[in-house]
Amino acid sequence: MRARHGSADSDRFVVRTTAESHFSWLRTWLAVERTMMAWARTAVSLIGFGFAIVQFFDRLEQMPGANPARYPDAARYLGLALIFCGVMALVIALWQYRWMHRYMSGGSFVEIAGVTKEGKQTPLIAASIVLALVGTFAFFAVLLRLV
Repeated sequence: MRARHGSADSDRFVVRTTAESHFSWLRTWLAVERTMMAWARTAVSLIGFGFAIVQFFDRLEQMPGANPARYPDAARYLGLALIFCGVMALVIALWQYRWMHRYMSGGSFVEIAGVTKEGKQTPLIAASIVLALVGTFAFFAVLLRLV
């Protein structure tokens, strides 16, 4: 593909409307979807592991005959850090996903994208938002010692 010359707002590449370019666009879009799902899995793991660490060490302290920890709040801080990292990873991944969606559905890609005015509907954004809310709830539950 060669660069298009013209106004400052012109796109970077000339996009030809062919079946090959449409399938290339689809492969790229599916790669974006897989990347977002991988970030969502990573975020769920971080949030869950952070919450599990807090719960495990809290229960361990409550066991009869257990020696007191040298740094009793260390597990709580580690859990909070992991939960926070999971939520932030999800927020950043959502931002990147939306940016790629706008880029690949606009400009000269409109011809090969096949996206309608309603847009491309995917449960990935809704699921990621729910996960971010659950992670935020877990963060504040641990922070305020509600669990």
